[in-house]
Amino acid sequence: ANVTLCLLMFFPSGTGSNILSALQDLFWLSKSKVEKQLQIISVLQWVLTFLIMGIACTLILMYILCTDCWAIAVLYLAWLVFDWNTPKKGGRRSQWVRNWAIWRYFRDYFPIRLVKTHNLLTTRNYIFGYHPHGIMGLGAFCNFSTEATGVSQKFPGIRPYLATLAGNFRMPILRDYLMSGGICPVNRDSIDYILSKNGSGNAIIIVVGGAAESLNCTPGKNSVTLRNRKGFVKLALRHGADLVPVYSFGENEVYKQVIFEEGSWGRWVQKKFQKHIGFAPCIFHGRGLFSSNSWGLLPYSKPITTVVGEPITIPKIDNPSQKEVDFYHSVYVDSLIKLFDKYKSKFGLPETEVLEVN
Repeated sequence: ANVTLCLLMFFPSGTGSNILSALQDLFWLSKSKVEKQLQIISVLQWVLTFLIMGIACTLILMYILCTDCWAIAVLYLAWLVFDWNTPKKGGRRSQWVRNWAIWRYFRDYFPIRLVKTHNLLTTRNYIFGYHPHGIMGLGAFCNFSTEATGVSQKFPGIRPYLATLAGNFRMPILRDYLMSGGICPVNRDSIDYILSKNGSGNAIIIVVGGAAESLNCTPGKNSVTLRNRKGFVKLALRHGADLVPVYSFGENEVYKQVIFEEGSWGRWVQKKFQKHIGFAPCIFHGRGLFSSNSWGLLPYSKPITTVVGEPITIPKIDNPSQKEVDFYHSVYVDSLIKLFDKYKSKFGLPETEVLEVN
């Protein structure tokens, strides 16, 4: 499995079929079985990255400091200090990493699709509001931090930046891995830089519901945390960046979660973590590594279809009033609901399904 993962990561998507053929010959397996195993490996590496890579790399770096190889750790720490502000200045994306073959197998595991509904002008900047969060935002990552679903072909001239917790960029190695995919911190400094000092044609993808929304995601439920989330609208007004509603059908279907009721001790603990650390610990499970009938950390292979809606033209207002923020926020909410209603039946939901906006 380790050899397979290395092959997948260090070869571009164009060589994916060659890898598949080589493994098929080596292990005498059918093409479909080899493809399925590659898909599982690709998703597993991302789940482990999401859950433990930051902590693991930090512990390894501390360990190296206590060994005869301490100079390597010192050199990296010196580089870290020198490079500390790079995530706030657009990061350091790598088209090579974004085109790794592993992401194509990641896409096909579910599968994940990206649907374009309107053209985006390269003379404008954009803030995409991504909904819902799900447990890990798998659709957001695959569609906007890799080229697996062809985001650059669908939106030529647009540079996507997926925004995530700033704390991730304090973790050694993990920060560089995230930046290579075009991921940036979801803080004001980073967003201000991209929207004001990085030219035009930038699209920042913000998972608006954040940790609070992840606490309520469960299969069969379509709800978003949005009523009181207005900061992204204010940022759009300050920079004159158009707002684009994005809804991912199926994002909530890939994991099952224990939902704690409001007022319970479990929800109290989750909210404390969310307030002080920035994320909320969820009790969830997917399928097992070797069987879809067992419990494990792998997500269920349910289709995720991400629909990018029509951009909302936003004027540039240096100091927008609360009334102006509220107005454009209401326009955005209406646009998101219309997007959901227009496409829900096409992606497996009944016509009677209603998007719950909290």
